[in-house]
Amino acid sequence: MSTAKAQLERLPKSVQVVLVVGALALAAFPLVPMESTDFYLQMLTQMMILAIFAMSLDLLQGVTGLVSLGHAAYFGLAGYALAFITPQDAPIALWWSLPLAAAGAGLAALVIGFFVVRTHGIYFIMVTMAFAQMVFYLFFDNKALGGSDGIYVNFRPDATAVGLDLDNKTHFYYFTLVVLIAVYLFLRRVLFSPFGRVLAGIRVNEHRLRAVGYSSFGYKLAAFTLAGTLAGVAGYLWAAQTGFVNPELMGFHMSAHAIMMVILGGMGNFAGAIVGAFTFEYVLHLAKDLTKHWQLLMGGFIVLVVIVAPRGLLGLADKFLSRNKEADQ
Repeated sequence: MSTAKAQLERLPKSVQVVLVVGALALAAFPLVPMESTDFYLQMLTQMMILAIFAMSLDLLQGVTGLVSLGHAAYFGLAGYALAFITPQDAPIALWWSLPLAAAGAGLAALVIGFFVVRTHGIYFIMVTMAFAQMVFYLFFDNKALGGSDGIYVNFRPDATAVGLDLDNKTHFYYFTLVVLIAVYLFLRRVLFSPFGRVLAGIRVNEHRLRAVGYSSFGYKLAAFTLAGTLAGVAGYLWAAQTGFVNPELMGFHMSAHAIMMVILGGMGNFAGAIVGAFTFEYVLHLAKDLTKHWQLLMGGFIVLVVIVAPRGLLGLADKFLSRNKEADQ
């Protein structure tokens, strides 16, 4: 089976239908009357933000074949950027603070990527983690940057220019949903563009790609920078929603969190990253409610999914739907 097919780059129609139904369900959720609506709105909003974060990593890990253990650095940097540029007595405009924070994360990814994409395999993994730990301790040990206690974001960004009040949880929910869909459509377009095809070629056989005249360094650096920028978008939204940032957002555990989400959903198609993010967070909430030893349950769940569904949950769904279709025929 080819790599492209194994990673479901071209989603079957049955899976596409499931994804559309899921998007419609998310759009309709705030309209359903229920108790604790605010709690569930916040939880789903966080899931959508983490789905954006997971998709940004999937561009590196699933499409280009670059496994990064330091991707959370750009997520956290954008959150800190929002905290630093937000005035103490008034909200900051969304229309320029979001691009600025994302660009800052992208610039950091460009500088770090200039060094790390020269490495390969296990060395790439270790160097990305090393740079992320440097960023983590820069903020953790520096009181001027908030130190280990972190920083509060006093106001959510002002989005009145586009008719939204982000202090309203429902408005923030729908804004995050629109960003999630926009990022997904953008990355799917990138995946099937000439640029995306080169990235896929790097994953399959970088030496052969270089032999036919492509400079893999430039393409990998561009992918690394774009992934860091999109991680910054997610980090900005996270800081805006929670109103707080701390160095843990840049830590190893956050990067590993994203890797688990990508693996669970299925790599290389971006829809899998969304499915993985929602599934991981939902199971995490259940496990924490069931026992204080929730790490054991989460570890067992991840191992089970990897054994039963090597292509991830999206691949398992495709297999299940295909069998049902054949049985109906």
